[in-house]
Amino acid sequence: MADSDTPHPPRLLPDALHHSVKPGTALLRLETTRLREGILDGAWWPRSRDIAAELPRLITKLSRHLGPITRVGLDASAWEELPTRLIIDDRVVHLDSFPVGDDTVLITRGDRDHFSLLVVPPQATPDAARAAMAQAVRADNITTAEQILIDTSTNPAHSNPAERGRTEQRGGDST
Repeated sequence: MADSDTPHPPRLLPDALHHSVKPGTALLRLETTRLREGILDGAWWPRSRDIAAELPRLITKLSRHLGPITRVGLDASAWEELPTRLIIDDRVVHLDSFPVGDDTVLITRGDRDHFSLLVVPPQATPDAARAAMAQAVRADNITTAEQILIDTSTNPAHSNPAERGRTEQRGGDST
């Protein structure tokens, strides 16, 4: 059997790569299966909430793997400003505001092919971000983006266990 006939297993990013993340570097991981049976198709860790600065890099990377991206759905309240379109790599990409939450971005390729990505908050620690991204790209993942962020202590509202404990001791009253 020729080497070219041997099936090659999908390659994932090595964990060591995530330990050496430099400030200002956005990370993207996509599910490695073509079945796309999970709730999420990948994860994105932007470095800021400036959509005009962050989105072009995401779209450029995604286009290399998925083909041309035509639309992006985001929750406008999660980003500093949300224009209605951006020109990225000489293509117009339309931006739609949906109340999807700040933990999800919807990517559209073609007319009806949608990809849902977990958005890791920019302020997340590398370990928490890596854990959240790893869960999101699992082919058997049935956990929502919001719950992944809570489970990995990536969600800012749930990221401080000491504060959570004090709130629970006060009966849930955070005032």
